[in-house]
Amino acid sequence: MKIAVGADHAGYALKEHLKGFLETLGHRVSDLGAFSEESVDYPDFAAAVARSVAGGEAERGLIVCGTGIGVAIAANKVDGIRAATCNDLFTASKSREHNDANVLTLGARIVGEGLAEDITRTFMESSFEAGRHERRVEKIRALE
Repeated sequence: MKIAVGADHAGYALKEHLKGFLETLGHRVSDLGAFSEESVDYPDFAAAVARSVAGGEAERGLIVCGTGIGVAIAANKVDGIRAATCNDLFTASKSREHNDANVLTLGARIVGEGLAEDITRTFMESSFEAGRHERRVEKIRALE
């Protein structure tokens, strides 16, 4: 799977770590920045990842900031994006299974590398269950 990744300065180190992790899982990674820990504005990188996923250049996205919240809010402004901030394995799996989330957001100040790897693996490997959830996701799409 091709994964678009992005981060602000607070999420830079974790993004760099997760890029390598995703590659070990067999994914192709497209890094859309930031490229250092120099202070930047997170909406720029959230938008770049969200547009990459919405435009079909990437199948899923991963965005990291301090909490994961700001980048989720920004990414969700892009039509076709369902970004979910996940801090545990349950929310990672359910965001995919029930909500067909296509962008994972993480907080580098919330989760450590090991948990971030587990959350990322769970998110990338979980599938949308459709069924009764399809009607609800369609209602989300209708809001765009």
